[in-house]
Amino acid sequence: MRPTDVSDPAYFHKVVDCQWACPAHTPVPEYIRLIAQGRYSDAYMVNWVSNVFPGILGRTCDRPCEPACRRTRIEEKNAEKPEPVAICRLKRVAADHKDDIRARLPQSGPSNGKRVACIGAGPASLTVARDLAPLGYAVTIYDSEAKAGGFMWSQIPRFRLPESVIDEETGYITDMPHVQLETGRRIESMKTLLAEGFDAVFVGCGAPRGRDLDLPGRAEAIDSVHIGIDWLASVSFGHVTSVKPRVIVLGGGNTAMDCCRSSRRLGSSDVKVIVRSGFEEMKASPWEKEDAIYEGIPIINNHVPKAFVLEQGKLVGMRFEIVEPVYDAKGKRTLRPTGRPEVFFACDEVLIAVGQENAFPWIERDAGIDFDEWGLPRLNEVTLQSSRAEVFFGGDSAFGPKNIITAVAHGHEAAVSIDRLLQGQDLSKRPPPMTTLVSQKMGIHEWSYDNAVSNDLRFKVPWAAAEMALASIRIEVELGFDAATAFKETQRCLNCDVQTQFTQKLCIECDACVDICPTDCITFTGNGDEGDLRTRLSAPSRNRDQALYVSGELKTGRVMVKDEDVCLHCGLCAERCPTGAWDMQKFLIEMTHAGPDCRDKPAARKSTEAVA
Repeated sequence: MRPTDVSDPAYFHKVVDCQWACPAHTPVPEYIRLIAQGRYSDAYMVNWVSNVFPGILGRTCDRPCEPACRRTRIEEKNAEKPEPVAICRLKRVAADHKDDIRARLPQSGPSNGKRVACIGAGPASLTVARDLAPLGYAVTIYDSEAKAGGFMWSQIPRFRLPESVIDEETGYITDMPHVQLETGRRIESMKTLLAEGFDAVFVGCGAPRGRDLDLPGRAEAIDSVHIGIDWLASVSFGHVTSVKPRVIVLGGGNTAMDCCRSSRRLGSSDVKVIVRSGFEEMKASPWEKEDAIYEGIPIINNHVPKAFVLEQGKLVGMRFEIVEPVYDAKGKRTLRPTGRPEVFFACDEVLIAVGQENAFPWIERDAGIDFDEWGLPRLNEVTLQSSRAEVFFGGDSAFGPKNIITAVAHGHEAAVSIDRLLQGQDLSKRPPPMTTLVSQKMGIHEWSYDNAVSNDLRFKVPWAAAEMALASIRIEVELGFDAATAFKETQRCLNCDVQTQFTQKLCIECDACVDICPTDCITFTGNGDEGDLRTRLSAPSRNRDQALYVSGELKTGRVMVKDEDVCLHCGLCAERCPTGAWDMQKFLIEMTHAGPDCRDKPAARKSTEAVA
C-alpha cells in the first residue's frame, strides 16, 4: 500500500465516525468536551453552526451518528449490549443548560439587493434563511400554517418536543434582520411567485401527503379512518382532542410510533400497531419502538391489511393476512402468504401511517421545472438546483421523506448554491472544508484533553412518571440528563477527533507503541496490498469501511500499519514513544457555508510593469 495521505481532509474526517455519519457533519467530540467542561453555551453554538436546531434535534434526531460510534466496537467483547455514546441526548444537555445566546448569533450586514423566497417554514427553508440573511439577502419564508417549524411543529407530538423549544429555535432565525415570515399564506402557483421578482426560490415544503390504502370498506369507513400525518397535525393544532377506545395504527415508521403513543395519551385503552414487515425490519428508530412497547403498546408484525370490516355502517375491525419474509440470493425480500386463515382485530378507529409522498400541484408543469416518473423534481444531487436555474429544492421536497438533520444539510448546500448563483459563479465548484490539526501535548505525559477511557456503560435518561406522562399529550416524557449524569456520559466519548499522527523519520522501530496499545491496533510488518496487510495485523481487521493508516518504508524495510477502526485515541502510544514519533493532534473540520468563504477568490491582478 502507498503511504496514507493524512493531508486529505476526508481521511481524518472519516476517522471521526460520528461526524462523518452526520449529514450536517456536526463536530460531535468537540461539543461533548465543552459539555464536560460545563461550557454549555459554547457547546450549543458549536452545534448551532452545523445543525441549526440543537434543542429540537437533541430530542428528535434520527441519530445517524450513534450507530457509527466507535464505542460500540470497543465494547463489543465487554458488554452484553454495546451502546454508543448518548450523542443526541448530550446535544439536548447543551440546549437545556445554555445561557442566553442571542448576542452570539450572526449580525446581519447591509442589504445586497437580492431577494430569495423559501416555500415552507420547515428545517430546510429555515436553514437557508439562517445562512443567507446575515449576508444581506432579503429572505421571505411562506407557510400555510400559523407558526414556523414545518413538520417539527405539526407532526412531532408535544410529549416528545415541547412547543417552547420549537418557538425558541425557529425564532432565532425568523427574528433576524432581512428575514420576513409570512404565515397563513399557501403558495398556489410557482409561476405567480416567480413573477414577483425573486432572484431565487427554495422549495422546502416537505412531503405533505400521506399514503392511503385502497382496501374494501375504506370508503364506507371514511369517518373512522385517518391519514397519520394529517391526524397528528390535527392533534398539534388542537382540532383532535380524543380518540375512540380501540385504535389500530398501520405502519412501521416513526410516524406510526407517534400515532400510537399519541392515541394512548388521548384516551384509547386498546392501541395496536400492525405492520406488514418483521419487527427488525420496521423503519422506526429502535428507541421509538422501545418507547412504544414500554408504554404497553403491542407491535404485531408480518400482517398485511386486507379489509376494513363494518357492521351496520360502523367500523368494527380489520382483517389481515399472515405472511412470512422470503429472501432471494441477492437478499431481496418478498412477503409470502403462510396459508393460515386471515385474522380479525377489533377496532373503532384506524390511523394509516404507511408512508408519505411529495405533492406539487401548485407547480405548473410548464414552469420550466422537470419532474421524474415518481413526481419528484429532477435535481442536481450536489447543488440541489432544478432544471430551472433559479429554483432549488431541499429536505423532503427534494428526494422524498428523510429527517430533520438531512433537511438541515440540504439547506446548507442550497444556500451555498444560491449564493454562488447570485454572485455569478459556477455552482458545480463546491468550496472545500477548512481543517486544522493541533497537537494536544502539554508535557511528557500530559494532554489538553481527558484521555482516560471510561468503562461505564451508557447512562439512562430519566422519564416522567408513567401516570403523569400518559395522562397528557403535552407532558414531555424524557426529562434529559442533569449536569452530573451528563458529565459521566461525556467521559464515555473516545475523542475520535484527537488523531494519532505518526512521523516516520522519528521512528526507531522499538515497538514500544505496539507493546502498550490496549487494542493491538498498531503493527510493524512488511508492506503488501490491503487485503494481504489486513490478515497480518496484530488484531483482526474486519471493518473494511475504515481505512488503514500506513507509513512509508522504515529503516528495516517494514511499514507501520494502524487499524483506525478500533483505536481508542487514548494517547498511550504517544506517551510511550521515546522519540516523539507519535503525537496526538486535534482534528477540526468546518464545512464551508454560504458567504465569502464559499465563493471563488478573485484572481490577482498583474502589475502594469509586468505586462509592459
